Amino acid sequence: MKSIFNKADQAEILGRIDALTENSKPAWGKMTVEQMVKHCTLCEEYYQGKFPVKRLFLGRLIGKMALAGTLKPDSKGLQKNAPTAPEFLVTEPVEDLALQKRNWMALIADYNNYPNEYFPHWFFGKMTKEQLGQFVYIHCNHHLTQFGA
Repeated sequence: MKSIFNKADQAEILGRIDALTENSKPAWGKMTVEQMVKHCTLCEEYYQGKFPVKRLFLGRLIGKMALAGTLKPDSKGLQKNAPTAPEFLVTEPVEDLALQKRNWMALIADYNNYPNEYFPHWFFGKMTKEQLGQFVYIHCNHHLTQFGA
């Protein structure tokens, strides 16, 4: 399974981010390309421990099962319009796509120095570094596919 910690998979994601333009339109959802890039940047900051997010009650009930389903080799990834924590919602206008892309790409590159063996996800709960790497790839792929990249 692909992982953001794998150099080739990371390079693929970086190339796809770089391919986004102001003309990139979503195949589903309400976000603009700038809002999507900002959303993904917030997610990478969170995964890298830059701010905490409280675990959802529903995640305590079904988080482990949902993670297992998402990371199955035959999984289709994330569902279109899947819910997210309020901390990651971007509804306000976002300017300067080039800057947003640089910020996201720098955070992707920071995974080369990711020190933690575990990560406390706001929905899934305790994830191993391997699980996080796979999930980050899936999340990036989901949104890049959403915008045709």
